[in-house]
Amino acid sequence: MNNKRNVLVVLSGPSGVGKGTIAKKLIERNKNLSLSISCTTRKPRDGEADGKDYFFITKESFNEKIQKGGFLEYSNHFENYYGTPKKFVLDTLCDKDVLLEIDVNGGLEVKKNFNDAVLVMIAPPSIDEVRNRLIKRSTESLEKINLRMERIDYELSKKDLYDYTVINDDLLTAIEEVEQIIKNEKNK
Repeated sequence: MNNKRNVLVVLSGPSGVGKGTIAKKLIERNKNLSLSISCTTRKPRDGEADGKDYFFITKESFNEKIQKGGFLEYSNHFENYYGTPKKFVLDTLCDKDVLLEIDVNGGLEVKKNFNDAVLVMIAPPSIDEVRNRLIKRSTESLEKINLRMERIDYELSKKDLYDYTVINDDLLTAIEEVEQIIKNEKNK
C-alpha cells in the first residue's frame, strides 16, 4: 500500500507564461497525476475539445452549478466564467494527485476551501517574453493581449501568497521543479 498522500496542486500565473504547456508535460510524465478539467462559458479555441480541454457550458448552466455548490472555485475572467468542478477533484484525489491550472484568484479560493492544496506560481523570465508568447500563440486580438498584459502585475503581486514560485525560463527545468515540489509534498 502507498503511504504517500495524494496532493492537489494548483498551477497559476499570467497568460502566456506556459502554464498549459507545463501542465500537459507533467501529465504525460506522471501516471499518478490527473489534470482537472474546468468548466467555462467561453467559446472553444481552435483544436480544443469539450470534455478534454474544458467543459464548455452556457452561463445558465454555470449559474445553476454555482447555486448547487458544484465548484471548488469559480471566477469571471475576461468576460467569461471559469470553475473547478468540486466532485471531480475530490473523487480523483482518492486515487491520484490532481493538477489544477487556474488563475491566481481561483488558486487562492481553492486554498481557502481546501487548505492542503499546494499553490505553485509559474512566473515569466520577463514581461517582454510574455507579450512575445501571447502574440506568437495567435489565439487573441491585440486588444485582448493588451488586457492580459495589464493583469500581469496584479497576478505576480500574489506570488507571496503561493507556496512556491517557479520561473519558466527553460521549460524542462520548470517541469522538473514542479515535479520535485509534488514529490516533496507527497512525502510530508
